[in-house]
This record gives sequence, structure tokens and C-alpha cells, in this order.
Amino acid sequence: MGMEVIPAIDVADGRLARFAGEGHEPIGAFGGDPLAAARSFAAAGARWVHVVDMDLASTGESRNVAVVRGVADLGLQVQASGGVSSLEQAEALRASGATRVVLGSAALGDREATAAMVSSLGDALVLAVEADGPTIRPRGGGHELPLWETLQWLSGLDVPRFLFVEIGRVGRLQGPDLDGIWALATHTARPVLASGGIRHLEDLDAVAALGTAVEAAVVGRALYEGGLDLAEAIAAVA
Repeated sequence: MGMEVIPAIDVADGRLARFAGEGHEPIGAFGGDPLAAARSFAAAGARWVHVVDMDLASTGESRNVAVVRGVADLGLQVQASGGVSSLEQAEALRASGATRVVLGSAALGDREATAAMVSSLGDALVLAVEADGPTIRPRGGGHELPLWETLQWLSGLDVPRFLFVEIGRVGRLQGPDLDGIWALATHTARPVLASGGIRHLEDLDAVAALGTAVEAAVVGRALYEGGLDLAEAIAAVA
């Protein structure tokens, strides 16, 4: 099986949105309706959807559980994200229908709690590495951490898969950080999901060419602004 293409749905107050500076701005595609976007992605052949609760990320309060539940009810597998930092938050998202939950990089400052969540959630966990060069810099706050020292520690845990987030490229359509994705996959010897900067089919081909350790690519803005057709993308890297 080839690389999975996972469309992203970023949601604030129940509507499609995107990060903009220190806040967020609405997305007009699909009438701003996250479930309309999910139905379109399902029709294009997506199996997974990456749902980002922007309110949880910015306030610590989840206001978009109904969206997670609605997307799951469409028969799609949901990978729920948005600065998740506790087992309680993760379990609430799973109870709402999420198959996997992304643990945000801000949680990595507490090694004991992180290890406990890795053990408790098992294959339902994805661990986000929000990288800015040699530094892990959590979006939405949290302590900065040295990237490679932290990865050495994480390599000793049974993390089932990582989500690589190059924070300087998220939503900017500047191309993916191929070196960073490859380095994470090589250093941890675990499956990696790549995100940040993907613009078109050529970018997806380049990510897929990194090898089977790159399990999936999460794609957002390019799907909403017409730079990438999801059905073509899925077929291209299948």
C-alpha cells in the first residue's frame, strides 16, 4: 500500500477556519461547513480526516466535539488534534468517535505524563513534533525543547507514530520540509505523518519518495484553494 493522503479540517466555533497570526480566520470553501468538506473528501476517496479543534488549541476548551462526532458518523476515521495535552482530553475525543488522537508538543515538557499517555493510548496515539529548525516550539504556548535530545528520549518509548509539523510552513504553501521529515523517520524508526507546506502533486510525490517510513501526508490549505485535487492526489501516491 502506498502513502495515505489525509485531508485536514481545521475548525473554530464549529466552522472551517485557518490559523492567521495569533488567531484564526474563516474559510469560505464548502460554505464554511466542516461536514460538507468531510463529505466531499469521503467522495474523493479519503479514509482518514485530520480534524483540528482550534478552540482547544487556543483556550484549552474543546468546542467542536460535535464536528468530530459528525465526521466519524460519515464513516471516516478521525485523527483528532488541537493541542491535546492530557489523557482526559484524549479520551473525550475518542469517546466522540476519534480513532486516533494527536498529542501536542506542549505535553512533552512533562515526560512522566507523556510516557503514561503513550502506554495508556497505545495505537490510538499520534505524537506531534512541532519543529522549528533544531527546536520543538509548540504552537499555542508551552516550553520550547531541544529537538534531537527530545527525540532521543522519545525513541525509548513505544510511540506508534509521529506527526511531523514544520511550524514555519503550516498554511503557507511553501513546500514540505523533506529533510526534517526524513530525519524524524530515520531517527525514531517509527511511522511518520508529514504535514506543513504541501502545495501540489509534485510535493506529495517528493514526500512519498522518502520511503515507506512516511505513512501519510496531511494536506490542508491546498485542498481549499484549488491547488490540489484530493482524488488525483490519492491516486498519485496509492
